[in-house]
Amino acid sequence: MQASLGGRYASALFDLAVEAKAVDRVEESLSAVRQALAESADFRMLTASPVVARGEAVKAVLATADQLGLDTTTKSFLGVLAENRRLSQLPQVIAAYRTLAARHRGETTAEVTSAHPLSDDQVEELKQQLRRRVGREVSVDLTVDPAILGGLVVRIGSQMIDSSIRTRLNALASAMKG
Repeated sequence: MQASLGGRYASALFDLAVEAKAVDRVEESLSAVRQALAESADFRMLTASPVVARGEAVKAVLATADQLGLDTTTKSFLGVLAENRRLSQLPQVIAAYRTLAARHRGETTAEVTSAHPLSDDQVEELKQQLRRRVGREVSVDLTVDPAILGGLVVRIGSQMIDSSIRTRLNALASAMKG
């Protein structure tokens, strides 16, 4: 899939998940890891800090995996990342894995950034709109970024739809400068 280090790790994990018939379970576990990275400064520090000893990182990440209730494939994989000092690659691995899993299901993944969390109804409506636009099932990877002020930024592959208020204000400011 991808030549990046994170992409190679994701491909390896995906192959293991296919073999174990656990593609969806691993994806759910990775979503829990992604959420933990977003919500826990301690977990982020553990994954990013080069000063955490390898053995301590392995113990900590395995304890976190148990606490999050991750499946055994993902837990083992996190242990390998910690052992190889590659926990900093987790965000890239998660994104690449999601793309592989979506492709495996015949879906396209859309990365969606909104200023505020979207309700379940809004997410469903967005999926329907995107499905009509691309002509296939679309899974959405949601991110919240208050800096866009409002609207959405949607990226599907190399295509980007930016309806954020920040972009509109910047365009207006440029137009006013003449």
